[in-house]
Amino acid sequence: MTFFIVMFVLLMLFLFKYIDDLIGKGFEWYVILELLAYQSAVQISMAMPLSMLLSSIMTFGNLGESYELVAIKAAGISLRKAMAPLFILVGLFSGGAFLFSDYILPVVNLKMGALLYDVRIKQADFLIKPGIFNNTIPGYSIRAKGKSKDGKILYDLMIYDHKSSNTASNVLLAREGYIYNSPDNNTMILKLKDGVRYEDSRARNARVYNPRQQFTRFHFDETEQKFDMSAFQMKRTDENLFKSHHMMLNLKQLKHYTDSNAVQMDSLRNTVFREIQSYYYFFNDYYKRKDSTVAAKTLAVDYSQGLLAAIPNDKRSTAISNAMSQVRYVKDVLNIKANEDTFYRDKDIRYNIEFQRKFTLAVSCLLLFCIGAPLGAIIRKGGLGLPVVMAIIFFLIYHIISTVSEKSAKEGNIDTFWGMWMAIFILTPLAIFLTYKAATDSALFDIEQYRLKAEKMLNWIKVRLGTRMPHDVPPQKHKSLHDDYTISP
Repeated sequence: MTFFIVMFVLLMLFLFKYIDDLIGKGFEWYVILELLAYQSAVQISMAMPLSMLLSSIMTFGNLGESYELVAIKAAGISLRKAMAPLFILVGLFSGGAFLFSDYILPVVNLKMGALLYDVRIKQADFLIKPGIFNNTIPGYSIRAKGKSKDGKILYDLMIYDHKSSNTASNVLLAREGYIYNSPDNNTMILKLKDGVRYEDSRARNARVYNPRQQFTRFHFDETEQKFDMSAFQMKRTDENLFKSHHMMLNLKQLKHYTDSNAVQMDSLRNTVFREIQSYYYFFNDYYKRKDSTVAAKTLAVDYSQGLLAAIPNDKRSTAISNAMSQVRYVKDVLNIKANEDTFYRDKDIRYNIEFQRKFTLAVSCLLLFCIGAPLGAIIRKGGLGLPVVMAIIFFLIYHIISTVSEKSAKEGNIDTFWGMWMAIFILTPLAIFLTYKAATDSALFDIEQYRLKAEKMLNWIKVRLGTRMPHDVPPQKHKSLHDDYTISP
């Protein structure tokens, strides 16, 4: 029940996000249904952990509220033993979630990504609004002063034809037009009545001087104007174009693509120095000797006064210009290689993140169950009231930590392993703490207990400050943990 409630909420969020891409485009009902089916499978990675947390809180909250946990403990069964069968069941769910994320989710992401891409790039349906020019059909501008209630008959039509040129050289006016589609829906036919067409041939002959340029006018009682509507049809993109995306890969494919990306990255880094090595040299060829004697070759140039001092004055500007050219070339090469290296490094990070995500989905289900079960035993409230509030609070904590750490991993600030497992490592001690508190019958959320402790602390402070005598402090009655429970014979 909680799973379908969470799934419904997530699907509504998806529809609100992409409502502008779905409304007014004339999709068939099965296209929308297919899109929602794929999105339902994609949202399992978020719906499963949240529903596991909420259902475990509700289950053990109901057991605590109806005193069934007290009966279980009175029979000598500890809370950990009572949780063991459910832990095994949740482990099976987690194993199924891992198999789903490895084998099914990549295929669903592929089909979902391709379909959503086609849905978003599809143009809106052709729609005429009275008194407004419609330019959605390529090469035409259409305006009608009015239309019938069913939208099939248009009145006082004006059509500008821009297909032959950018100017409005072809204008058509009609008193009435009946609009309908061809049987294959690839062509829209507009049957026009009682109109006139104006055609200016000067636009076609603008480049050539012609003293007999013509302005033609045609009157008609009835004619048909056909418009190509192929641009309004949804075209399905080849799914092979999306197969290399990191979200469309399973563990084996991720390993393969990671290794291939590492080879390309190493090859790129190894070729950088070889490309710029020839431009890193330190020599002075401005003292060339005309003779080739050994004495001339072994004559050393004095660099004690600096590099420029060793170069003749008439050649220093040439030397500086050559050096600046070399520096600019080296800088350009390094910038290009740095951009390529950043591209491959980002791909490597995303492959590693997706690799770790396959395991974190399964482990998060176990973790949130280990938080929800003892939490429900502590708060002892069932139903959809307080358990929903507590589940949302703890899931938001998990989701915020997971999102922030994953973003840091994508930016390269932390390792991908720590980025994907950070939320699990942080919340695991909380799960252990709540399990310990539930096993020892701790009233962790008992407000009265905290009020009594606060009063006792306040009285102790007053005694230390001398504002109250010790014998004025009322004795505190120790309340048994089992005073709240009454077991009928």
